[in-house]
Amino acid sequence: MKFPLRRILPALLFLLVVLPAFSQEFDMASLEKRVTVKKLDNGLTIVVMQRPEAPVFSFFTIVDAGSSQDPLGETGLAHMFEHMAFKGTTGIGTTDWPAEKAALEKVEETYAAYRAERYKTVGRDADKVKQLEQAWKDAIAQAQKYVVPNEFDEVVETNGGRGVNAFTNWDETAYMYSLPANRVELWAYLESERFLHPVMREFYKERDVVMEERRMRTDSQPIGRLVEQFLGSSFATYPYHRPTIGYFSDLNYFSATDAKDFFEKYYVPANMVVAIVGDVKPDEVIPLAEKYFGRLPVRPHPAPVHTAEPAQNSERNVQLLETSQPFYLEGYHRPNYRDPDDAVYDAISDLMSNGRTSRLFRALVRDKKIAAEAEGFSGFPGTKYQHLFAFDAVPLPGHTPEEMRKAIHEEIERLKTSDVTDEELQMVKTRAKANLIRGLADNGGMAFQLAIYQLRYGDWRELFRSVDRIDKVTKEDIRRVANKTFQPTNRTVGVIETIPGSSSPEGVKEQ
Repeated sequence: MKFPLRRILPALLFLLVVLPAFSQEFDMASLEKRVTVKKLDNGLTIVVMQRPEAPVFSFFTIVDAGSSQDPLGETGLAHMFEHMAFKGTTGIGTTDWPAEKAALEKVEETYAAYRAERYKTVGRDADKVKQLEQAWKDAIAQAQKYVVPNEFDEVVETNGGRGVNAFTNWDETAYMYSLPANRVELWAYLESERFLHPVMREFYKERDVVMEERRMRTDSQPIGRLVEQFLGSSFATYPYHRPTIGYFSDLNYFSATDAKDFFEKYYVPANMVVAIVGDVKPDEVIPLAEKYFGRLPVRPHPAPVHTAEPAQNSERNVQLLETSQPFYLEGYHRPNYRDPDDAVYDAISDLMSNGRTSRLFRALVRDKKIAAEAEGFSGFPGTKYQHLFAFDAVPLPGHTPEEMRKAIHEEIERLKTSDVTDEELQMVKTRAKANLIRGLADNGGMAFQLAIYQLRYGDWRELFRSVDRIDKVTKEDIRRVANKTFQPTNRTVGVIETIPGSSSPEGVKEQ
């Protein structure tokens, strides 16, 4: 393989000059001197890293509960509470909390009556449903009078906060932003307060927002619909088969009371890790954490998901007939992130997808010129439980999903029948170290990495050990894992086939 010098020079510079310099700063031994871990009496873990390069800090709060914990019939509830966490508290976002509290109780009382009548299977009275719905909407309008919109965000931003954000996925929910270093106590108060005194403020208004989000991102997007059907076919028992945003019928059903119940069950201090990185001192942050986060009450740790996904014994197929661009997706079951071969899967993912020298890019995009994009990756849709190693490709005009399938399988067979080269394997290992360092380059990235590894392994040092494990991967490991995993009977395939006609989808076929 020959590449122009102008293309490889930046990479060589990073590997030869930047990487060693950063490695000395971010190796595990140097970080151990600057990272402090403290488990509070209520079970919450806080990780503090002093990094005084600039007078700012970032934090990352992670809750070990995502859409996999959504109750049956209430999909989307974890994501819904994430939205509620920005609606303020009993002291932020309201003009009169006692009056608002009574008004919100009335909202829940009227909604419960409306929902009970609306979902009756026998004796449902349509006129009564309309009356109860109106009473509920009137109660919402009354509660709205006490709301100070977006006050939580405004408090953060007026104090120099940046990057206020959150996300929910299948495995966890997380919250993050950055502040000036002299606002650490304000942060400790705000971040603990929204988990100590959450308010289901504007819940049904926000529920409508989430419904519209689902319409835009799933119902109106062919790939969104395909992925939802694909995961539903791939997993029989694991909660990975349910969408994080929720099914429309569930979104239209659950209540603010349901969201509060979810919070009380899963937002347990022992189920949370908070990492803070920047110009902060552990001997100042830890007492503040004890003062504010220590107020969170001790509650029972939620039971883990214990269901085992049955072994798949035949290929499963999902086909969408659309007037949109074609698309190809396939996935193979693999064990969770604690599996001894997890590093091998990471190496295969890098080998197949990382950059323009990856096998799938070279084969499908550069050489055959049949695809605009092609990748193979682990961790779909999460990693905490048994999940999928997936491959996907976007055909170029004039080419079909079947061509993607054939070309991807040719590359998979190469993995199964012949060793990767010494150069390929070395680049995988070098990129693993480089990616680690890039992820630690800013306070937010560092806080994220410290929090997620502390949560998943109980020790942030696993961040570095994971790279060491990739460094020990052999050619034989790659062939062995490829042959074990990439079997037809372990495969689910999802395809979008392009058809002429109207803009509305023709339908979904499953086998």
